[in-house]
Amino acid sequence: MIESRSNPRIKELCALIKKKKERDEAGVYVVEGRRMFAEAPEEEIKEVYVSESFMKQFGQEPGIADKLKGAGYEVLSDDLFRYVSDTQTPQGVMCIMARRSCSLKEVMSGEMPFLLFIEELQDPGNLGTMIRAGEGAGITGVVLSEDSVDIYNPKTIRSTMGSVFRIPFCYVPDIRAAVNEAKEAGLAVYAAHLKGERSYDEPDYRRGCGIIIGNEGAGISDRVSEAASELIRIPMKGRVESLNAAVAATVIMYEVARQRR
Repeated sequence: MIESRSNPRIKELCALIKKKKERDEAGVYVVEGRRMFAEAPEEEIKEVYVSESFMKQFGQEPGIADKLKGAGYEVLSDDLFRYVSDTQTPQGVMCIMARRSCSLKEVMSGEMPFLLFIEELQDPGNLGTMIRAGEGAGITGVVLSEDSVDIYNPKTIRSTMGSVFRIPFCYVPDIRAAVNEAKEAGLAVYAAHLKGERSYDEPDYRRGCGIIIGNEGAGISDRVSEAASELIRIPMKGRVESLNAAVAATVIMYEVARQRR
């Protein structure tokens, strides 16, 4: 059992949790929590850390015990686990995961793609919520601009509630070029925009399509919105001008899902 904060593995673990640069260089990310551990693909697990109390409570539980045995694990004292944890109420288990790599063509593949294009999104919780809601609505992939928030940010990972393991995604240097490539492949790409002439529930989404969501404050840039097949809007009542980015994405994604049922 590891008890010291000065242990080299603990220092490395803390760096991976706190620093994007360290995660990028190592090609890994960190997931934490019992549910995330249960859903983590075994072939992508590189290391597992558990607290002493977690082992006492769940170490013999079927499923968890087998997965721990298969992956291998290191036990940390409860105090040390609380020290390294990124959450206020640690659940006692975290994994270092190997990253998956997808190209834009791979993300766009499939019989009837349903993509989420994200430009310059900054809030990790918003991104995680979109990915989780997107899985529920049936999206087949996510395309992000390089200046968007890190999908491997621990808060983003937690917000996905496991969906990050199952939804293909990629970062691209030019989101406008990615939108144009999707259109060339036959997809209709709609931009959620205040200047949209049609309501979000008017287009026919029963074909390959994509939805563009922009920055929380500035929305979608002109150069990207101009590349869209069409601008659509979510009608607002009262004095509300627009919705939170994750909420807006969810509203539109579930309209696509409704039409496709």
